[in-house]
Amino acid sequence: MQKIHFAKWLALSAVLFPSLVPAAPDSSTLLTSQTHSFDPKLSPASLRVEGTRLLNARGQPVLLRGINIASLEWNNQGDHMQEAMDHAIRVWRASLIRMPLAQDRWFGKAARQDDGGLAYRRLVDSLVDACAAAGVYLDLDLHWSNRGQWSSEGGKLAQHLMPDELSVLFWQDVAARYKDHPFVILGLYNEPHDVSWDIWRDGGTVAEKPPGNATNQPPVSYQAVGMQKLYETVRAAGAGNVVTASGLDWGYDLRGLLEGHALRGTNVVYETHPYPNKKDWDRNFGKVSEKYAVLMGEWGGRAEDLEYGQRLMDYARQRGLSWTAWCFHPSAGPTLIKNWAFEPTEFGSFVKETLTGRSGGSPP
Repeated sequence: MQKIHFAKWLALSAVLFPSLVPAAPDSSTLLTSQTHSFDPKLSPASLRVEGTRLLNARGQPVLLRGINIASLEWNNQGDHMQEAMDHAIRVWRASLIRMPLAQDRWFGKAARQDDGGLAYRRLVDSLVDACAAAGVYLDLDLHWSNRGQWSSEGGKLAQHLMPDELSVLFWQDVAARYKDHPFVILGLYNEPHDVSWDIWRDGGTVAEKPPGNATNQPPVSYQAVGMQKLYETVRAAGAGNVVTASGLDWGYDLRGLLEGHALRGTNVVYETHPYPNKKDWDRNFGKVSEKYAVLMGEWGGRAEDLEYGQRLMDYARQRGLSWTAWCFHPSAGPTLIKNWAFEPTEFGSFVKETLTGRSGGSPP
């Protein structure tokens, strides 16, 4: 049988099987957010990127350390979000919270949402306000997307290879809502993977393999949107906020930035996820941090990974890297807490002691 080049197969499948390439519906009526107000007295906390550093409005260097608080990607109401936010700030002394979101839930397109996402957006507003009142920064991270088709219309809400055309709508609305909020950072997309650096930056057609036990199903092809487009969407909404852009290899690999794939624009922090199984920190993000601002947006482990954690924290201190550990949820592994009494795991105790300055290292 004559072999068909994969790229040609994608183009042919789009013609023969158009259902494999969902067209983005006209969703402009969803864009309803007004700018979320904040006290002008907070303005000195506004961040900007200069070289490899984050600076506040007074030009002072800012180093941020904190934790991820997950669940709004998989749950319309989140799990103990207000309690977790308060405990992370008050007891663990986090200065940065990274909070995963889902684009379908933002617009009320997920299951068990009948209010167009109003309650979800108001919850995010309340968490933004809680962080700002405490002087803590909040990274709103687009974690789950849908390959260009709302889950209420048959799409798959999950973590995917790349953002899609509906991710643009998400950032149009979110950026308009929180534009120039001094304590809000905008995380463009969680963990891109298994695409080229050209696709990462500029987008293009991608084919996503089915889950491991569904090998009889064909790949799903969709139009991926690149990081450059999402960045420009945020800026077109009038938002000058710092944005974060995760690299390839599930957010870990930033090497392409030194090979001509850095984003065009300002106030960009590049995000890496150096979990214990990821090797060669220097090559994948250390050298990049000598030219660009880098955030370790996810890292963490289990009891057997404590030596890794100490080495990573030493590495971060040497290079002045901000970070958020994963995860302040008892069932989103690797976990930092055992339960909703916020009892830390063994690795969580290490992170807590690092944040509070009780581990022998420098305080945050």
